[in-house]
Amino acid sequence: MDHEKHLRIQHKLLREIGPIIAAALTEPDVVEIALNPDGQIWVEKMGSGFECRGALSPEAAESLMGTIASCLHTTVTRENPILEGELPIDGSRFEGLLPPVVAKPTFTIRRKASRVFTLEDYVRQGVMSERQQTILVAAVRERQNILIVGGTGSGKTTLTNAIIHEITTQNPDHRLVTIEDTSELQCSARNAVALHTSDTVDMLRLLRATMRLKPDRILVGETRGAEALALLKSWNTGHPGGVATVHANNGLGGLIRMEQLVGEASPSPMQQLIAAAVNFVVVIAKAPGVGRHIPEILCVHGYDPAAQQYQYDRLS
Repeated sequence: MDHEKHLRIQHKLLREIGPIIAAALTEPDVVEIALNPDGQIWVEKMGSGFECRGALSPEAAESLMGTIASCLHTTVTRENPILEGELPIDGSRFEGLLPPVVAKPTFTIRRKASRVFTLEDYVRQGVMSERQQTILVAAVRERQNILIVGGTGSGKTTLTNAIIHEITTQNPDHRLVTIEDTSELQCSARNAVALHTSDTVDMLRLLRATMRLKPDRILVGETRGAEALALLKSWNTGHPGGVATVHANNGLGGLIRMEQLVGEASPSPMQQLIAAAVNFVVVIAKAPGVGRHIPEILCVHGYDPAAQQYQYDRLS
């Protein structure tokens, strides 16, 4: 796309997206923007809940989604009512839906971070305690593998970025390879490679290719399939100090979820491999009236096959 055409599309999108969402996209603390079927626009900031900021008509929302689809070289219609991809304005993750799967046009924008929240920021905002920060700083220093666990929208990626920042601060010469579906991880390392899946190349293939890229650490945006086994093996065979995220509600649930994902690649029990590869499980959650917080960190020691239990200490 030539520069002039790109500018025209940017201006068109900014007009269609409206002043409320356009302004929210420039606020450094905003993490999520949502349009509900009733036309209400909700904005969530780091460390606080959603607030309603105004409205967008169904006609304007549908026109906006059509423009975004055009930029992504696809279509969004009643026959193809789901639109996924990166917002052309700034690379934020966009998920949109049209009727009949919703009553009226609906979308969420997971805003691409304009700055990285550090572990110190998390302590200042009350998301984590000083003890939890100390644990994570030591885990990075000792090249422990960290699994970040939480529900949808809990802030797993933002926390991952904070840990990546700590990695690059402690080890500026480490070669980092990031793997993800949508560009959300923020890595400022001088020696880094960012890999992204495509319609023809999945995360498993990227993980296999990563082994030939000589990484010091492997960082995965979200683990949700058979690639979990390849990730665990890579962490266990010369690439310690990695970070990955997975959907689960608590620390033990995160380990069990890894079992399920590994089961997509191998029928053999892999609990001992999981216990050997995952050193820390960090849970991030979002609760009404509390906001984002770290309810627990597990330090994993092993797996007892006789008792069929993971062995771990709950550090918070």
